[in-house]
Amino acid sequence: MSYQGFINCLSKEEQDFYEIKNAAAEFYRVNRVPEAIETALNELFLHKPGDVHGYLANYFANLSAPPTISRLKGREVYDTRGQLSIEAEVFCIICDKEKSMSSAAVSSHCVPKETSLDWKAKTQERADHVRTAIQWIGEPLNNLLKGRNPCDQSEVDQALSDFFMARYLEEKDVRNREKEESRPSSESEVVVLPSAPPAQAKDKKSLDKAKKSTTAEKPFPPAEPPEPVLPGSLAIGSVSLAVAKAGAQLQGIPLYKYIAALKNRETPAQFHIPISLVTLLSCGKTSPGKLSLLEEIILIPKAGQRVKQIVTMTLELQKEMMRIMNISTKAGATQAILHDSGAPAVSYERPEQPLDLITEACTNLGLALGTEIHLAVNCAACELMDCSKGKYEVAAGVLKSPDELVDMYQTLISKYPAVVALINPFRREDIDQWEKLSNVIGDSCSLLFDVTYKSKTPPPLGVRGRILKHIHETTVSDLVRIASEHQGSVLMGTACSEPCSNDSFSDIAVGLGLDYVKLGGLSGAERMTKYNRLISIEEELAQQGILVSKEKHSPPLFTDKLQKQPTAAEGTLSHKA
Repeated sequence: MSYQGFINCLSKEEQDFYEIKNAAAEFYRVNRVPEAIETALNELFLHKPGDVHGYLANYFANLSAPPTISRLKGREVYDTRGQLSIEAEVFCIICDKEKSMSSAAVSSHCVPKETSLDWKAKTQERADHVRTAIQWIGEPLNNLLKGRNPCDQSEVDQALSDFFMARYLEEKDVRNREKEESRPSSESEVVVLPSAPPAQAKDKKSLDKAKKSTTAEKPFPPAEPPEPVLPGSLAIGSVSLAVAKAGAQLQGIPLYKYIAALKNRETPAQFHIPISLVTLLSCGKTSPGKLSLLEEIILIPKAGQRVKQIVTMTLELQKEMMRIMNISTKAGATQAILHDSGAPAVSYERPEQPLDLITEACTNLGLALGTEIHLAVNCAACELMDCSKGKYEVAAGVLKSPDELVDMYQTLISKYPAVVALINPFRREDIDQWEKLSNVIGDSCSLLFDVTYKSKTPPPLGVRGRILKHIHETTVSDLVRIASEHQGSVLMGTACSEPCSNDSFSDIAVGLGLDYVKLGGLSGAERMTKYNRLISIEEELAQQGILVSKEKHSPPLFTDKLQKQPTAAEGTLSHKA
């Protein structure tokens, strides 16, 4: 009987069942299911595991297709300052099921301390940025990354960077067109004639005096216009970090080992913990006193100490400083409040006062200032410039020109040799003063520059270290690249507007192999979460026998020769234009 005759003899139900059996057999044959099952059963028999089904589940899980990103989700969250931010969540298809793998949020730009009207405008601007970021995640980025391998970080980050660059160029084109349209026509241009000589300079003597004073004064360099933050840029950094966390989870390793493997092409045999720089005091513009210059005074512990030891020592030092302030009858230090940095903000009038307080507290505790511990000062000078007068307001009513500020720093470092680093002592525009200060104190004190905010120009001459922050469109691959290009001169620092519970920061610093990390003061969940994670990583590495202590040279903070000045492209953190 022919095959067709055999089929015709069957009922309709039997024919359908027979066809299904044939289709199933063909499906199993094409996908080599019988061979896989036979091999699995042979392996099962050889091992004779106690959990038979668990063994089979793991066996076939290893044969499953690689995980792929199925979708992204963005949601509004609040940061530590109560400002709107975003969190990106990554979903993957694993063993033919969708799972939520990880979520992440990165910091955004600081909110300036301005008038209430400006504050409202900035808050609205921030909300617009967050909404745009969620829109990016919800559709274009979701479509862009769907189906990609979450463990291929470089490919994912390249796609994110290309997307951002396309949006950036579009926005730049719009701004250029608006500038062109706002320019006055040639007919309406106003010709400005040279002004007449001043009345008091009519005689020759006065004219000579005016001419001399004019030629002696060097033009005050105006502030560079800040590079606008592209709305939606938060989506890029958040998605990149979320994908990295998913990749680490899928590979069954901690995030710091995953990032170390990205940087070194393989997981290193040994790790070291970056030295924690802890904010001791804040004396900046938002502090209660008149002093504005010292935004932060930062403790630099001796290399080789465990993170717990550093935290304990800092807490004891702060307690002693508070005790001294409470019983002191000296001028200044009349009150202390908790600053956004997580450290006490004290009321002082002169920069020597907080340094004297720290010196006295160290003496009382038997801490050798300048040996066991050193200090760094975050000057945050760009916030102190009065552009109308061309001077820095170092304290209420006390103005200093850039050259006068050089002399002030030199005197301060001479009097307090334990200060081995100055962070942002000038604006970027004061190029001559950066170099001049480096020439006079560079042997004993490093000048550090915050390169977080994008710029097309390299750091000023004299800069020895760079402060790196993970914000906006900075991808994990960007962090790896920057740390590799400037090996030994990068310090990881927190931003002023941190996600509330983001311990990934500590993993990133360890994975990048940095020598120093600045986590802020010892107060607030957003900071203590990072310290606790650093302690946890340190204990984990010690238990595994792969923790090493990377001893540093004696101060200054970065002792190597000044790094090669980067090109305009290298001098940016995440600005790929």
